[in-house]
Amino acid sequence: MAKTALLAKLTAKEGMRDELLAVIADIGMSNVAGEPGTEVYAAHKDQNDADVVWFYELYSDQDALAAHGGSEQMKVFGQATREFMAARPELIFLDPAVAKGLDF
Repeated sequence: MAKTALLAKLTAKEGMRDELLAVIADIGMSNVAGEPGTEVYAAHKDQNDADVVWFYELYSDQDALAAHGGSEQMKVFGQATREFMAARPELIFLDPAVAKGLDF
């Protein structure tokens, strides 16, 4: 099966990006630790917008992405981040093509 990826834009309420990142570091990272199909789960601070966090996620296949997105842990994560979010996450689904450091 082909790997699949996701780019997610999370926009925090003004001035609350650090609080959002704290939840990501605590709950988000512990959630994916037990997901064998989650290969990359990386949060990045936007250099031009102090309220934006970008995620790059890589999954072994579509089933792994679906398992991640539909898990009880993601529901807990969503509830924990809700108070810090200005809007719903923007999700872009990707088909990996070429990369350095990632095995497709």
